[in-house]
Amino acid sequence: MAWLLLALTIVFEVIGTTLMKLSNGLTELFPSIGVFVFYFLAIAGLTLALKTLPLSVAYAIWSGAGTALTALVGVYLFGEGMGLMRAVSLLFVIIGVVGLQLSA
Repeated sequence: MAWLLLALTIVFEVIGTTLMKLSNGLTELFPSIGVFVFYFLAIAGLTLALKTLPLSVAYAIWSGAGTALTALVGVYLFGEGMGLMRAVSLLFVIIGVVGLQLSA
């Protein structure tokens, strides 16, 4: 159950970060409200998941997977480039997240 909660908090964090971009520096009302709502949900969920998951593994997976997914959102929703170096770097992040989960 904690792993499912962790996965959900990663999604909330990515949504919050995406809304951060859409808020235009917190000048757009509804995306700005969404930033705080989704970050609250992400932090609350991570806090609950940490009741049973090791801190080092849970936070590393949360931040690594969030970083990788946010980079993909940037490429697909905001037209950011995906060069070879960025793709290889994302692959390393994903390999690291998988390795951490396997070590838990």
